[in-house]
Amino acid sequence: MFRGASKPDAESQQLLRRALMAPHPSIPPKYFYDDLGSRLFAAITALDEYYPTRTEAELLRTHLPAIAAAAPVTGCTFIDLGAGNCEKAASLFPAVQPSCYVAVDISSDYLRVSLEHMQRQFPDIEILGVGTDFSEQLELPAVVPTQRRLFFFPGSSIGNFTPHEAVAFLQALRRQMHGEGALWIGVDLQKPIDPLERAYDDELGVTAAFNRNLLRHVNRIAGTDFVLADWQHAAFFNERESRIEMHLQAVRDVDVSWPGGRRRFAAGARIHTENSYKHSIEGFRSLLAAAGLRSAGHWTDAAGWFAFFVAVPDGRP
Repeated sequence: MFRGASKPDAESQQLLRRALMAPHPSIPPKYFYDDLGSRLFAAITALDEYYPTRTEAELLRTHLPAIAAAAPVTGCTFIDLGAGNCEKAASLFPAVQPSCYVAVDISSDYLRVSLEHMQRQFPDIEILGVGTDFSEQLELPAVVPTQRRLFFFPGSSIGNFTPHEAVAFLQALRRQMHGEGALWIGVDLQKPIDPLERAYDDELGVTAAFNRNLLRHVNRIAGTDFVLADWQHAAFFNERESRIEMHLQAVRDVDVSWPGGRRRFAAGARIHTENSYKHSIEGFRSLLAAAGLRSAGHWTDAAGWFAFFVAVPDGRP
């Protein structure tokens, strides 16, 4: 079964136009993930500079038996948030042995193709797909079993939320952990600035292409007339907020218009496209606690750059 959104709606159009007209213009990062954006992000994860994917993968390879034992989930409903090509989740199936796999992603078209491959690879597992913006509100179809839900949120995507937003998101997951629920989540940790900035501004320019492709997607949704050549990628670490910021910066004075509106951007003006917060171990434990969850265990690499947490509802044995 697959359930997904189809075409851009008026609400998305208005959201984008308001964000572009704000005193500090921005584009919500969920709009990165059209079909091409999803493919570009998959390429980013293969880059030498992008340490989170390979570090998390090594943690899972090394510690998977302990991770699975921290909150037993064999035979669970495995809910993969931001599933993308589903490869991360598929690699865990031998340990998790899910009875049902639910892939959730904002890019419906990309997800549909991924699930066709998954169904051929795992014909004996019930596979469901949900194309939705789960960052706003996670609504699972009624056919998704409620018991023994394992939410899988890898890749440090929790860093895209402000601390307040992260707590609200985790609370929403907590409310849907009926019975013996659990959360497996990747968390990028605080570290020296140089590897952080290189991870978001690689030499090949794949991250730059990913960022600029956002404008193509916004043109299709909001009717804007962005020209990619007018904009360049900018990424830097905001030490006060402990986050990487990504922006699109105008390389010249430019006018951008859309039905019913327009805005002039001076050369050097920026549109904020993404945050990626970097946490400490104790800081993330505090976020979990504020959401009604507790850490059942966490694992880090030798350098302490990345952590993988298992979290369960307060009160679960």
